[in-house]
Amino acid sequence: MFINRTRSLSRRHMLSSGIATFGITLALPSISFSSTATSSIRAICMEDNTIVVATDHELLRISDAGNVVRVSHALAVTALANHPARPGTVLATLKDGGLSRSVDGGLTWATIGSGLPAVQITALTMAALEPSMVYAALAGDGLWRSQDTGETWEFVMDRPYLDGVEHDVLSLVSVGNPSGMGGIWLYAGTQAGLTRVPDCFCRWQDVTAGDAMDALAAGQTPPSTAPLPNGEPVATLALATKAPERIYAGLTSGLWASTDGGVNWALASTGAIGALAVNSSDPLSLAAARDGGLSISRDGGATWTLSTPFKDI
Repeated sequence: MFINRTRSLSRRHMLSSGIATFGITLALPSISFSSTATSSIRAICMEDNTIVVATDHELLRISDAGNVVRVSHALAVTALANHPARPGTVLATLKDGGLSRSVDGGLTWATIGSGLPAVQITALTMAALEPSMVYAALAGDGLWRSQDTGETWEFVMDRPYLDGVEHDVLSLVSVGNPSGMGGIWLYAGTQAGLTRVPDCFCRWQDVTAGDAMDALAAGQTPPSTAPLPNGEPVATLALATKAPERIYAGLTSGLWASTDGGVNWALASTGAIGALAVNSSDPLSLAAARDGGLSISRDGGATWTLSTPFKDI
């Protein structure tokens, strides 16, 4: 059943009145990585030689040398997204709703998000070709857009309607692809699989080869595709904006990779993937929650090195 747009916007207006507008700034000293009190990794983002990791209990900023800064015990973060054109700018969604932004690589944070309903943000991504544009998916609601790096927001699209049911978006990436309206596609992972919408927000649709519709119109057989496995939720999606055709998806069966914009997929490595991030400057450099800790790959997920395991103390 589709959401009635007029009714939904009225509901969103009422929800928006509950948004927090205060700011916070947090910073804590550097600590040894092996002594962190963590359990489950919720979100990861990568920028060159720095990884920001959100766990159940805290936010960590990890250097390539393994040094760690414990940023906060108070921020219950569910998703992270770093800015493709502004080094050090990171956005974080909060477990109880709301949004925070850092401009120093995760050392300090300030609350933003005027206009967003006070409900949980299930997925977040920066726009591929517009440095100030951000997209967020809200639980039970739909897609929202910010054109000023998260300061203010507007509703743009209902949730995906797949297999006769509306689905929350679990993961979200913005893909710079000339076939999209304005050159941008939003790919969304759901419990029912992968879908996408161009930035005209006309409708959610399957991921197909660029010439599939032309072939059908000409009475020809469309190009063959190798989609993601049926029946597996697409919990995580990630890409580097410098290589928009290469997309990664984290499923319970393992890490899947596409080199043609999500039309064809191949299993890169087995093992359930939780949070996932791609280095903004190297599309083959990945960080993922797998094997009980933080794992790093330098070859597109074919092989992994387990970093110091996350253990409670």
